[in-house]
Amino acid sequence: MNLSLFDAFGKFGAKPASRLGSLSAMATDGAMVINCRLAHFSRPGRGVLRYETCLSAAQAGAGVVRTLSEHLTQARDGDLPVRMVVTFPEREKSGKAGGYYVRPDLVGKVAQFDGDRFVIDFTRPQAAAAAVTPGRRK
Repeated sequence: MNLSLFDAFGKFGAKPASRLGSLSAMATDGAMVINCRLAHFSRPGRGVLRYETCLSAAQAGAGVVRTLSEHLTQARDGDLPVRMVVTFPEREKSGKAGGYYVRPDLVGKVAQFDGDRFVIDFTRPQAAAAAVTPGRRK
């Protein structure tokens, strides 16, 4: 789905500070919403989609990066869920206004954040629950 940044964040109950360049926001339910770039995703294991990058690599203004740092700290320290907005590849290549899409089926957790480098692991909620109770019988 081709959404504006504002509408994509809104799908999770969050409002970006800027309609054009926000990297994160906090949703009304307490979740962190992060604006992701495709180049920073990997699959470290089955059922895990990892987003890994550094604040120092962000192509954004100092205030936007500072806000992302604050949100990452909140999400890490509060063990808050993280929701994903993804920038369309066309926008990454051209730098022009483009579109965004959301992944409501995935929920992330900040696995690491050292003040610059951060790692967020996204999983499907039912997959995470099954991993916690592997020997459970119905």
